[in-house]
Amino acid sequence: MEFFLQLFFQGLSIGFLYALAALGFVMIFKSSSVLNFAHGELLAIGAFIFLVLAAWLKLPIWIAFLITIIGSFALGFIIERLFLRPLIGEALIEVIMLTVGLAAMFKGIMLFIFGGNLHSYPDFLPKNLTIQMGNINIPPVYVATFMIGLIFLVIFGLFFKYSSQGIYMRSVADNQPAALSLGVHVRRVFALSWAIAALVCGMSGIILGIINGINVHNLSHVGLKVFPVVILGGLESIGGAIIGGLIIGLLETFTGGYISTSLREIVPYIILVLILLVKPYGLFGLVEIERV
Repeated sequence: MEFFLQLFFQGLSIGFLYALAALGFVMIFKSSSVLNFAHGELLAIGAFIFLVLAAWLKLPIWIAFLITIIGSFALGFIIERLFLRPLIGEALIEVIMLTVGLAAMFKGIMLFIFGGNLHSYPDFLPKNLTIQMGNINIPPVYVATFMIGLIFLVIFGLFFKYSSQGIYMRSVADNQPAALSLGVHVRRVFALSWAIAALVCGMSGIILGIINGINVHNLSHVGLKVFPVVILGGLESIGGAIIGGLIIGLLETFTGGYISTSLREIVPYIILVLILLVKPYGLFGLVEIERV
């Protein structure tokens, strides 16, 4: 029972992290119907920015974190302005292929600068974050992941529900022509969606770097796990992304703990195939009916 509880808490922590990463993916898809294949590379960029600031330049951790978040947010704006905006009105497949090209470009640049080796952050998490109950020992990294994931999911939830920009983003996601007719600046919403998605990726990359170390290939691969999460929850559902992230995180952790650590890596994709076969629109996705 103690082993089960330890795996359960670790699974929740990883699940909140997946949910946070998937949130950015869903935001971009809801606002512009674009599948962002550069999601994993944005995770890696955030992780490496924090590595340079915290480990190489020796800046205080909170300053390094703040600069990384601001830099990731600005990067999202730049990507949308330089690469995505010129393709507004073009075929959707062209925009999707652009994100594939961006993924390859970002990955190549990071490999050129940092190489393919595993890097690590300095140990900065306070030891008193450890949860010790009998034989149950939850390391500080999982406690911090759980807390950060939960806090930021609540913040983003309140932002989407109550802020004017969040309401604009939801209106564009629901009906772009109607939003335009009401005076919503759709291009500004697109830019904000990419900026927040990049911010979320940067934050997720930092947490993943604390857990597993920083490696370009590994972080890019984690970006692919966003697809099972969002397909499970429903491509256009923010709440579904959270539920999907928790489910995938728990399944991964229990599979690695009770069955095999190697099998753990393929569990998200098994779920992806099953969901596509049984319920293609996900748990909370909307079925679209086209009338001819």
